[in-house]
Amino acid sequence: TLPLDDNRDVILFPEKVGGKYWMIHRPSNRVGPEYGLELPAMWISSSDDLLDWDRGTVLAKGEYEWEGGKIGGNTPPIKTPLGWLTLYHAVGADKLYRLGALVLDLDDPRIVRYRSRDWLLQPETWYELEGYYPGVCFPCGKVVIDDTLFVYYGGADKYVGLATCSMTELLGYLEQCPV
Repeated sequence: TLPLDDNRDVILFPEKVGGKYWMIHRPSNRVGPEYGLELPAMWISSSDDLLDWDRGTVLAKGEYEWEGGKIGGNTPPIKTPLGWLTLYHAVGADKLYRLGALVLDLDDPRIVRYRSRDWLLQPETWYELEGYYPGVCFPCGKVVIDDTLFVYYGGADKYVGLATCSMTELLGYLEQCPV
């Protein structure tokens, strides 16, 4: 079973890695000196059977100004030649939810190889700024077709948006952001 945590943003990897199942999650109650965290962060845990999960380790915490508040994972990772591409959201001091990207090691997803230094998407249009939760871009799914990454996201928790980019360009950018 999962540890008794207030888990949010729970995301499973689409396949086993190193013979284990993996998940990214944000246990909101793991904050404080005993965790070395002032704000909620992304953790990664593994399991042999999808029932019993280890306590996990911190995968990423807010480091850049645009990530001023909590961060959390979004959408299952996609296997690429560079590593496991995963999107994440961060809440800045201005309360806007922006998107960034991590690339995790293919063989040990606890290792972050690349991380976007700047946000990749932020709320700008009326349907991202007006709604149930104004100022939110929150990815809910992604797929790659040919060289295009399609990211389906919630705008202001009321609308559905679609953002696209070239996978080649995105991975090229991330290669310039080693951790």
